[in-house]
Amino acid sequence: MRDLPPISQSGNQHQTLYQQTPVRSEAEGTGTSTHGLPSLPGTPVLPRAALCNLAGSPSVPRRPGRIGPNPDLQLSGLRRPLFSQVSVDCPLSPASRPHSPWGRFDPYDSPEDQDKEYVGVATLPNQVHRKTVKKGFTFTLLVAGESGLGKSTLINSLFLTDLYKDRKVPNAQERIDQTINIVKHTISIEEKGVKVRLTIIDTPGFGDAVNNTESWKPIEDYIDQQFEQYFRDESGLNRRNIQDNRVHCCLYFISPFGHGLRPLDVACMKALHNKVNIVPVVAKADSLTQAEVDRKKVKIREEIEQFGIHIYQFPECDSDEDEELQKQDQILKDSIPFAVIGSNVQVESEGRKFRGRLYPWGLVEVENPAHSDFLLLRNMLVRTHMQDLKDVTGETHYENYRAQCIQNMTLMVVQEKKRSLRENHREQSETDFPLPLAPPNSRMERTILEEDKELRRMQEVLERVQEHMQHSQREERVYNP
Repeated sequence: MRDLPPISQSGNQHQTLYQQTPVRSEAEGTGTSTHGLPSLPGTPVLPRAALCNLAGSPSVPRRPGRIGPNPDLQLSGLRRPLFSQVSVDCPLSPASRPHSPWGRFDPYDSPEDQDKEYVGVATLPNQVHRKTVKKGFTFTLLVAGESGLGKSTLINSLFLTDLYKDRKVPNAQERIDQTINIVKHTISIEEKGVKVRLTIIDTPGFGDAVNNTESWKPIEDYIDQQFEQYFRDESGLNRRNIQDNRVHCCLYFISPFGHGLRPLDVACMKALHNKVNIVPVVAKADSLTQAEVDRKKVKIREEIEQFGIHIYQFPECDSDEDEELQKQDQILKDSIPFAVIGSNVQVESEGRKFRGRLYPWGLVEVENPAHSDFLLLRNMLVRTHMQDLKDVTGETHYENYRAQCIQNMTLMVVQEKKRSLRENHREQSETDFPLPLAPPNSRMERTILEEDKELRRMQEVLERVQEHMQHSQREERVYNP
């Protein structure tokens, strides 16, 4: 090791402690630690590297131009938590090192980086990753569509759960009298140390009535209520623990029967497309042949464009992105609307168990890309585009709602102020010092002011006529007692 000042007895005690649990400081210079682990280059060497020196460890020549250790530095200052502990049994190869709790390796551990100097900014994503994983994730999914299209089955298949254990299917009479309800299910999913609080919003009764005029109104109101609640929480005093219950995605189920979108589908999606990310889904795709599925997808895409419906748009890949990533992105875009199959039953075939549906003519696998777009939909929702769905909700749909709220609030304040000024002006109109009004800045305001002046003028004329009539009556009483 480098030339170091003699260490006192107390320092030997510290040395023994650190030998039991070797450390690798993020502020060390180039070289090797006690057990051969490469250390982070880039900053001057501190004396705490000497505490990791075991007897018999090979010495490393000092690099020219480096600042040597300071003998006056106190050992008490070495106890700052600027290092991360590693196991004594840590292997020598960085590639074979056990995973950290956050699944991230030191980006400066590669052998080619040992003779280079770095500031350390490459570790910033690790900090964000650790903080985000500790906080957890939230996602809210709304499912809409008429009864019998397999919404509940698909949700259970997507998230490997059973949200509808106690569900009661209404009969025909109950469906006639049934109104649209908003049912909320919340579950927690944890995989590999990552926690997600998933909220499913179901809409039983949608599209089941004889008259479905504005049957989407409860759904629209619910989305607006979540925006309003988030806006109130964001504008309040305590903004530290705001719960995000905004709807991030709406799976709209389209019936496989028919030749495209129904009028209810068009009206509902047009009412919601500026408030939520709509992902259209063709339900029960196993009832159609592959040719029928392709024709139906083309027809639905044409009608979506024809009626001006804004569904969720996948972000464009950059030109420098990997070719395989660009290919997968194009496959997702061509798969809209997703033709899906759901099943809560596991079937067995050729010694293999899988989720599927058993028919007299064969088996249908839910997760088989040749049978349905189920895997594409689940990967899109969870693995590739969940964060983008949340970003579009916050940066586009919620910002539009927030801007509209602020505009309405500002307009109400301005109108109230102008009304107060007009009232004060009327009260002081007979005095010698009338309150001046700001010049009107719109055609409607000028019209209101002109009508107000005309009404005051007519009122003054009426008062003079009444006074004249009263005076005439008094004169008649004098002459004709």
